[in-house]
Amino acid sequence: MAELSRRHLLRAGLGAGLGATLAACGTGRRGTAEQALIPRAEPGETVHLTYWSWLKDLQKVCDIWNEKNPDVQVEAVWTQASNDGGYQKMFSALAAGGGPDLAQIEMRQIPAFMLVNGLVDLSRYGAGEHADKYDPTLMSQVGFNGGIYGIPQDSGPCAFYYRADIMDELGAEPAATWEEWAELAAEYRAAGRYLECFPVGDTSFFTAFATQAGATWFRADDDGWVIDMTDDATMRVAEHFDKAIDQDLVDISMAHFSPAWFAAASDGSLGAVTSASWADALIKGTGGTEGLWRVAPMPTWGDTGFGSTHLGGSTVATLANSRHPQEALDFSVWMTTDPEGIDAMIKHSGIGWSPSPDHIGTVRRQPSEFFGGQNYNEEILVPAAEQQNPDWAWGPTTQQVFDALSDNVRRKLAGEMTLMEACARTQEETVKMLRDKGLNARAA
Repeated sequence: MAELSRRHLLRAGLGAGLGATLAACGTGRRGTAEQALIPRAEPGETVHLTYWSWLKDLQKVCDIWNEKNPDVQVEAVWTQASNDGGYQKMFSALAAGGGPDLAQIEMRQIPAFMLVNGLVDLSRYGAGEHADKYDPTLMSQVGFNGGIYGIPQDSGPCAFYYRADIMDELGAEPAATWEEWAELAAEYRAAGRYLECFPVGDTSFFTAFATQAGATWFRADDDGWVIDMTDDATMRVAEHFDKAIDQDLVDISMAHFSPAWFAAASDGSLGAVTSASWADALIKGTGGTEGLWRVAPMPTWGDTGFGSTHLGGSTVATLANSRHPQEALDFSVWMTTDPEGIDAMIKHSGIGWSPSPDHIGTVRRQPSEFFGGQNYNEEILVPAAEQQNPDWAWGPTTQQVFDALSDNVRRKLAGEMTLMEACARTQEETVKMLRDKGLNARAA
């Protein structure tokens, strides 16, 4: 892992340049890499760890660990999910010098927490020794400047979910490429249906498609951040969906998995969704469609890009004020690599895709009656997890970038600009928002 990860980190620009860049805009908190190592607790001493997470019933997972590790007891504390207030609570706790030992943080938010020196560099506590237990693409998203700032907890390799009964009715097949996808979408429109919707308010999907095409929007050079949202890969994706919207090939009136989406997917006016592995659980909420859905590889961009992409994904990170980072790392690695820990997280908390290639989850190795008896996890999602863009990196203002891109995409619907122009405008705004934070930034 070390050689691969180092190459990825350097190519993503997350080397020494990032360290200097982040340090330049810190909040004054002393960097955790500068602090003395905290030793493991003495024999006989009982350590109590707290873990803030939005996963349901996570305590049942912790209880399995607690029973086997009486000297390290973990308490799960439910908190609001990510931008619904969970991050704000975490940042406030860090600013006050407190907070839990562990926190669930999305991979795309790791740099934002690094900006306030809010995370422990777990490489100092031996996290690198466990790196080969994880998907290398995920490890590359938590590794910065030679450090490791979170342990992958779950992810979301993407696939194409579709109503097989509608596909059969049209005499069609799932599209192998996005070009074929456009042709298929036209067939659905001719039949009075939509193949998919285009969620204007959630640009994480557009970002995932650009990532699949080979885009890398954020890079840190020695002179600061370089933003590239107008590269060939991104423009290809933008042009594709510009045409899809202009030709009414996608439904732009709804968001994925909204009440309107479930109604349309249930009555067949909408026939498919390209989404992450965790979408399977949501699709099962589509009334009256058991046995009708199937899963296929997501369309590719033909002669460029990757077979799949990632959508979502979180880590279990050790926050800066933890007094027991070594024990926190021990628990984090157990929960995310031990088959018992992974199975428990799937059973009790419904996590997304396992970060450990060696165990996708016992239940996920079985055929699914809802998906017509298809063993889609092993057939489709295992290869999808291996076919993601390893060079993608997140920047320190990801959510603000998503918000800006969404605002500009809405201007497409108002006839004010194309998606290609929306990407270019968002690039300009991203450079400004980074400079406003005191960071050096420029467009590619």
